[in-house]
Amino acid sequence: MKLPESVRVLVVGAGFAGIAAASKILAEDPGADVVIIERAGDVGGTWRDNTYPGCACDVPTSLYSFSFAPSPDWTHTFARQPEIYRYLRGAVDSTGLRQRIVTDCELLSATWNSAASHWMVETSKGSLTADVLVAATGALSTPKLPDVPGIESFRGTMFHSATWNHEHDVTGERVAVIGTGASAVQFVPEIVDQAARLTVFQRTPAWVVPRLDRTLGRLEKALYRRIPVSQKLVRGVIYGYREAYVTALAHHPRVLPAVTTVAKVHLRRQVKNKAKRAALTPDFMLGCKRILLSNDWLKTLDRPDVDLVPSRLSGVTEDAVVDADGHSYPVDTIIFATGFTPTEPPVSHALVGTDGRTLAEHWDGSPNAFRGTTVHGFPNLFLMYGPNTNLGHSSIVYMLESQATYVAEALRQMTERRLSSVEVTEHSQQQYNSWIHDSLAGTVWNSGGCSSWYLDSEGRNPVMWPTYTFTFRNSTRTFDVSHYRGIPAKEGQQV
Repeated sequence: MKLPESVRVLVVGAGFAGIAAASKILAEDPGADVVIIERAGDVGGTWRDNTYPGCACDVPTSLYSFSFAPSPDWTHTFARQPEIYRYLRGAVDSTGLRQRIVTDCELLSATWNSAASHWMVETSKGSLTADVLVAATGALSTPKLPDVPGIESFRGTMFHSATWNHEHDVTGERVAVIGTGASAVQFVPEIVDQAARLTVFQRTPAWVVPRLDRTLGRLEKALYRRIPVSQKLVRGVIYGYREAYVTALAHHPRVLPAVTTVAKVHLRRQVKNKAKRAALTPDFMLGCKRILLSNDWLKTLDRPDVDLVPSRLSGVTEDAVVDADGHSYPVDTIIFATGFTPTEPPVSHALVGTDGRTLAEHWDGSPNAFRGTTVHGFPNLFLMYGPNTNLGHSSIVYMLESQATYVAEALRQMTERRLSSVEVTEHSQQQYNSWIHDSLAGTVWNSGGCSSWYLDSEGRNPVMWPTYTFTFRNSTRTFDVSHYRGIPAKEGQQV
């Protein structure tokens, strides 16, 4: 598709978030003027980009999929990356979105024009105007590399797990892995037999529980295909089971020690080396940091050809990595599993609001929004996977579909009331975030005794949703105009 000169709704990003938003808008209004721009050559977002060995989802596939696009063809209860990528491409084709997507088109900037009540957008393929902007670029889209002395002097091979170098063979090499988060637990067991030696740097241990994965059989798939309601029932059961986690994580953390026993037993069974087991035992409550699911991560670290370094990376030389105590480890390849930048998404630097400041400048390192979706000073801007919509227990797809409903309702209200723009009031946004802050105070994410990527530099939590997901869905079923300042459309202005 060619980039138009103007559009009613511009969606930025064609991953789960962008597909959810565009699909819902068009489901409510099939004639809606909607265009999606995608900086890469295909849809898929994080599931297109992350192709490291062993890449898979740690949320059950029955939940980590669109409610409007069920698939009876999943091979595992926890889907692998190639399957999810294939599923997203299929969803785009089945919903007719493909013809509305402009690929290889990166958002460079978007500035709100108050006089014309539209966004002036600059992209790598040219400029356009958009009445409404939906930022669906994701929270985990830009890899984060540590600022380490000497990193530019390294003569070996370096890459981030999110941009895996498939042309590089680690067979027989000494490999350093920096980080022990969700991606490391998946790819380290996959490469350990190829490498001559692995050196894994761990700043903070994490609680690990078994991943209860199984292969979906032919009869089960046939049942889903012939009786689709059966798959919906399974989805509902798993949703309810997952929602029960919130009782422990958010409302009654005192029951967590019982749950922690499962992780402790898992650790004891898989790690026989006492020194390594001690280093792998967290000193904070389960759930404070992301709970990791793996059946082979811990036993991989227990191997004699794997060095576990319970330290941060403090330096890099031409042929080695250095820990915080100054010990040097000769390596040929460095793989960074250091995560992303969720508290300062790159898109925030590209969006300029009513006062001429970027969203990043507005937030100043501590993102906040109303219903995780709208921000005062940025009319007609809707954020998908915005502040305080992340989950520690269920599927973000559920939250994205809830936000998509909110966006579609906003567009409907704007049309019915003939509003050229809507902007959440500062008072409503402040009240909402006060509630968020108070609700998070007693949860394990805030008070579990750890330092995680959930918290910003001020110790505030701009990432997590504090309670049950159905509460969020109920709050986004309708667009509450009373919390917004609406500007009536001018005579003859199309809305």
